[in-house]
Order: sequence, then structure tokens, then C-alpha cells
Amino acid sequence: MSKVISTDGTAIAFERLGDGPPVVVVGGALCDQASTRPTAEALAWHFTVLNYDRRGRGDSGDTTPYAVEREIEDLAALIDEAGGAASVYGHSSGAGLALRAAAHGLPVTRLVLHEPPYNPDDDHLRREARQWAETITALLDAGRRDDAVQSFMALTGVPRTEIRHMRAEPWWPAMEARAHTLRYDSEVMGDTEGGTLPPGLPGRVPVPTLVLSGGTSPPWMIDTNRRLAEALPRGRHQVMAGEEHVVPPEVLVPVLVEFLTGR
Repeated sequence: MSKVISTDGTAIAFERLGDGPPVVVVGGALCDQASTRPTAEALAWHFTVLNYDRRGRGDSGDTTPYAVEREIEDLAALIDEAGGAASVYGHSSGAGLALRAAAHGLPVTRLVLHEPPYNPDDDHLRREARQWAETITALLDAGRRDDAVQSFMALTGVPRTEIRHMRAEPWWPAMEARAHTLRYDSEVMGDTEGGTLPPGLPGRVPVPTLVLSGGTSPPWMIDTNRRLAEALPRGRHQVMAGEEHVVPPEVLVPVLVEFLTGR
């Protein structure tokens, strides 16, 4: 386990795997190094991979008050540690963070945005995003971490009966320990503004970018990802047939290797 020190003094824990051109892996909501390790280990056959705990998770520190800009600075510190420039793979809300970092001007060489959950231009979904931001803030302010995780699971479509079974799993307490970071991901995705793609953001990303969607994802999500790719100066959209939001490494990594190596 290694650490870099971000601009505000927060220690960010990471593991370095493999050898080759550097790639930083950015996990989504409630994810830590262990969550993204299977993908990182598979990528490490081809690249030097920096797999890290986003601030507030695992072995990383957490300095208040939170701001998305601090997470962008965390990524900048990791890229500097990787040699000054790196490709970045982000999944779900981690893709939203990676997009913001690339638009901010970080030295990203190639970018993969795996199903960032931006809303389409739909009043109902925008209201839901704003309501979610209010709900997660209220639950966390009240110290109801377990309820916050349950609420997030329900938001992503997990049936209530399955959530009850999940709460009995040995890994559930670790999810509760990361519950406060749900508010961070909500800020990354701009939920208080409706959770739609910030206007002009994609146009500020000059690097080759692959936007990935799962073929069994909701049609509105696939369409939103396609529109994101079209808005990127060097964007391309790819749908992985038959896949869901989380894709097994044996399916995902060959797609990443092909794009990140420029084949």
C-alpha cells in the first residue's frame, strides 16, 4: 500500500500493479480498491495500473469540507505519481469524476467513461435526482448510514428483498463505513441541478475518449451516453451487447486494452 498527498494535505491510498503505460482506475459510488481490484489486476497484464481509494474510503483520508475540486486534485496527484501523464478509466459516477478531471485540464492521455449515470433532458428524472440529493443529505445528517446505503441500493433498482439479504452479508458494514461518500458522488453527478450532463463540459476534453454502455442498460442511459460521445471532440460510443452496468473483467478488459493501446 502506497500513498500520495493531495493538494489539501489529504493522504490518498493506492496500489500499483503491473508494468507498462500508466492507467488510473476510478471507482464509482461506495467502491474502494477492493471493488475495482479485479479489473485493475486484469489491466495490469498490459499496463501499470494505479488502483486507489477515493477520499473518504478505505485507507485514504478525508478532509472537510468536501468539494469535487478536491477529488480532481487527488487524481492530479496520482497522475503525477504515475509519471506526469496517464490514461484514466472511470466507472459509473467515477466516470463523471474522470470526465470533470479531463475537462479541468489534467494530463490525461486517453479516457474511458464507462456508463456515467447522467440523466437525459427529462423533467421527471431531474426531479428524482434533486430528491435523491435531499434524501441522502437528510439521512447522513441524521446519522442513518444503514438507511443511506439501502436508499442508494433501491435507487439503482435492487429489489427490497435482495437488499434485506445483502444487509446480512459480512461486507455490509464496510459499505456503511463508506456511506458518507454517497453525498460526494451526488455532488460529482450534479444531482442538485438535476443530474444532467453539465453544458459545455464535454467540449473541454481534447483527448481520445471511449464512452461505454451496457447493452441491457435502460435505453435512455444508452442514448445519453451516445449523446455524450457525440459532444466530445474525439469521442466514440460503444455498446457491449448483453452486458449490464457492471461488466466482468474478462469481457471489459479486452475492450479497454484495444482502446488504450490505440489499436
